[in-house]
Amino acid sequence: MRVGVPKEIKNHEYRVGLTPPSVAELVAAGHEVIVETNAGAGIDLSDQDYIAAGARIVGTAAEVFAQSDMIVKVKEPQAQEIAMLEPRHLLFTYLHLAPDPKQTEGLIKSGATCIAYETVTARDGSLPLLKPMSEVAGRMSVQVGAHYLEKEQGGRGVLLGGVPGVAPAKVAILGGGVSGVNAAQMAVGMRADVTIYDISNTRLAELDMFFSSQIKTVYASKAAIASAVQSASLVIGAVLVPGAAAPKLVTREMLKTMKRGSVLVDIAIDQGGCFETSHPTTHEDPVYEVDGVIHYCVANMPGAVARTSAFALNNATLPFALKLANMGAEAAMKADPHLANGLNVMGGKIRHQAVADALGLEYVPLS
Repeated sequence: MRVGVPKEIKNHEYRVGLTPPSVAELVAAGHEVIVETNAGAGIDLSDQDYIAAGARIVGTAAEVFAQSDMIVKVKEPQAQEIAMLEPRHLLFTYLHLAPDPKQTEGLIKSGATCIAYETVTARDGSLPLLKPMSEVAGRMSVQVGAHYLEKEQGGRGVLLGGVPGVAPAKVAILGGGVSGVNAAQMAVGMRADVTIYDISNTRLAELDMFFSSQIKTVYASKAAIASAVQSASLVIGAVLVPGAAAPKLVTREMLKTMKRGSVLVDIAIDQGGCFETSHPTTHEDPVYEVDGVIHYCVANMPGAVARTSAFALNNATLPFALKLANMGAEAAMKADPHLANGLNVMGGKIRHQAVADALGLEYVPLS
């Protein structure tokens, strides 16, 4: 199969769909890999690195699309990329379609087969291709939250861990999944006062055992969340409903009870965000203020640590990319129902139930 890697064009996105080690694996398996020039330059991967791995370098994204059967990216295709997709193409990337009807419409019209990293599953029901970026985003959420709590950034002037004689800041983490756990690990390491909120009592028990006395756990009722945002200096939204739009856990009314200069970090913004006042931002202009509360809602948080993120993502996606290249999309999905769960769009139809429900479109299962 001919596998194409265009340069990412989303604002401040420096990751790359395939790193040179991944290219080498695909080439060794008998596939041709076509890489747009400077695709990895943002993370210090040169064209020569790709050539040494066996790739062929071309000058434009248009050439990549025209000469490839499978397109491997990181972020969802932008409008000019969607325009280059054809029914023969297999697109393998993050899509996050639930809050993005315009992208969905474009992919439907393209006729391409579109497999989303974020809905591929594992045997235990987890999301193996979302996990590495959830780990990065979770850890970053505390890092950026601590930064924007600084007075010169518009925050309350609070040090997360406090100092002897001054209490640490309260951090409320909404969601006890991969992002939430990684956020908690960082916040605990910075000696903050950490509470995780979740609607699964089983998960809360697991977290209680995992963290022991380092954190508190609370059932995520509306009343509990309202109390949390009122007292916390940093609130991290880390909820996920696979493929679907994120629930709005923090309302505008709740926001009015927060202390001025508090910070919200919405990791769920890729799926529409879990704060009512959230809207996507970029690394170029990452924050905005509502009612005196700072909102950090960057839709590609891991792009800020692009080198770490690209290699972590490739570790997870490479086995699936190899399977798709070796077998073709339909045979690979037939052989692996967990990979088939990643199918979002094919033949001009929505093939994922949660995506269809979120967008009010017809769901047509893959036969």
